[in-house]
Amino acid sequence: TVFLMSHFLPDNFDKSKPLVLIAGQGNYPVLLAQRAGSAGIPIRLVELGEETSDKLVESFPQNERTFIKVGQVGKLLKELRKFNSGYAVMAGQVTPGKLFRGLQPDLKAVRMLAGLKRKNAETIFGAIGNEIEKSGVHLLDARVFMDEDLADQGLMTKGKEKVNPDHLSHGIQVARENARLDVGQGVVVSQGTVLAVEAFEGTNSMLARVGNFGAKNCLFVKVGKPNQDTRFDVPIFGNQTLLEMKKAGIGNAVLESKSVIILDKHSVLRNAKKLGIGISGT
Repeated sequence: TVFLMSHFLPDNFDKSKPLVLIAGQGNYPVLLAQRAGSAGIPIRLVELGEETSDKLVESFPQNERTFIKVGQVGKLLKELRKFNSGYAVMAGQVTPGKLFRGLQPDLKAVRMLAGLKRKNAETIFGAIGNEIEKSGVHLLDARVFMDEDLADQGLMTKGKEKVNPDHLSHGIQVARENARLDVGQGVVVSQGTVLAVEAFEGTNSMLARVGNFGAKNCLFVKVGKPNQDTRFDVPIFGNQTLLEMKKAGIGNAVLESKSVIILDKHSVLRNAKKLGIGISGT
């Protein structure tokens, strides 16, 4: 059945129709492509200018991939039609700054942007998602095929530092509030003090900032937003984040279970053990 493939697929999913992967940076789209492929689903690739990894692009034959620049919404819709696709999925980060400079909107995008009251990553991607849906292509939940990488409840790896329950509940409270306000999804707290809040710069830059404080007993908390649009916006925790934590001297990470994707979970948990970093799910 479909659910053996992924809980995030719609009930009426038709695996004979091509799934178009709109691929941003990193390993996330690579893993998703491998898993969808091994489930026997025909996949096509939309390469985003200067974002998609070469390795992923080269793994697709030329007639099964296409190239667009970030912001070419009209062209994106045209390519989806050309692929005769039933479904699309957006995976991998797009350089945040690109949405504000270096965006090369075509006519369709200009009209779409003009209709937005607030212009942030969420509203822009949300509007692109709606255009895709309007064109008759089903935009899937971005967690599709990533079920096995979702954070579990409870302790996943034990770290060197103990986590104080009061500090933990403080961190979760701040992270949830921060996410509710749509500022960002990660925070770092230390013994009841908020050291850093993730905003536009992304997780790794925030963690690097914390490294300058020399604080003890730091805890990194990452949660989903209360009304997250999971078609394009899924919180990710990966090996890169782990290395940044190590550099910044942060001993523990707490991730919202079933919401945060631990990208390539086996290798992340193995590396966390080696580095003495604790990872648990809330």
